[in-house]
Amino acid sequence: MSPATGLPGVRGALLAGGLGQRMGPLTADVCKPLVPYAAACRLVDFSVANAVRSGLGELVLLSLHRESDLVDHLLRHWDHHPGTRLHFGPHDALLRSGGGLGPAGRLPARPAERGTADALLANAEYLFAPGASDLLVQHADHVYLFDYAPMLAAHRESGADCTIGVQRVERRYVRLFGMVEADERWRVRALVEKPEHPTSDLVFTAFCLFRIEALREVLDALAGRGADGWQHDISRDVLPEMIAAGRPVTAFPVADYWADIGTVERYHSEQLRLLRRPHPLPPALLPRTLSGAAPRYAPEADSLLGTQPPAGATVRGSVLHPGARVGPGARVERSVVLPGATVAAGVSVRDSVVLAGERLTADRHGLASLKG
Repeated sequence: MSPATGLPGVRGALLAGGLGQRMGPLTADVCKPLVPYAAACRLVDFSVANAVRSGLGELVLLSLHRESDLVDHLLRHWDHHPGTRLHFGPHDALLRSGGGLGPAGRLPARPAERGTADALLANAEYLFAPGASDLLVQHADHVYLFDYAPMLAAHRESGADCTIGVQRVERRYVRLFGMVEADERWRVRALVEKPEHPTSDLVFTAFCLFRIEALREVLDALAGRGADGWQHDISRDVLPEMIAAGRPVTAFPVADYWADIGTVERYHSEQLRLLRRPHPLPPALLPRTLSGAAPRYAPEADSLLGTQPPAGATVRGSVLHPGARVGPGARVERSVVLPGATVAAGVSVRDSVVLAGERLTADRHGLASLKG
């Protein structure tokens, strides 16, 4: 991946500290950003790949939960790109001086944070260091391929304090996201998290560009209200505060595929959505960090295969990750089978997920047993 036009004067913030509790058993043993996806990579790899593809000079990791595992993954798979430097916040000096996590493999514990805005404040000395005028904020659980350079050009041309990505979705799904109201010139008039009665079909894609000086002013004002005077969140506090104060916040339409993977249902359905033709995300363009064969779309099975099922097994409309095993006579339909999982001979799995390392010896139909 080579940078297109680059992102001069931009520093990145990768929000990767959530617990992923709505992902049920998918996050029992790994942090949410490391959940495998699309037989090719892990969730976090999409945002990092987009940063590298766009020519972002420095990306600061904002993590807490199981962060040693996440740091280890990023060091092994993404630390070699000369155009994008990974910065590990308060752990960066330790990691760089020791050449990695070291024999213990664990990072020192850090104080808890109450929300995404707290993560910005806790890492202010790295995010707001000299050398950048704008901050690109990303999340580590969104699936999309994107070049941020056109968005940066629009952001700077408009003179906005913040430019947010937006996408149109069916009105019935808006309540799952941050709803955005914008005028005909894409000036944002309101941002409402998970509205009960949506009045717009625009949703916030949760990546955005802030003018750093404006962001610092708003964060300082919010922090001045005391710990219980705000919700410590970018979407619930920082952006609404900017909009209410009349600061210029603009929307940038995102036309191509984008998905927020927040629940077991979304994890399942969005991977199956990749099977549609033309593919929303072509297999050849997916980031590759999982070991094993590159995934291929098999039209005869209408499936994305990171491993080849044996003769006698039936796989239809499914995603098989590298290292997954399907026994003779087994049936896998509209399902996702993760690395190291086994569907035993003669077993049927339909409309479901088989977890990493799990051995499925009884039929599983649906997602009810996997919900957190």
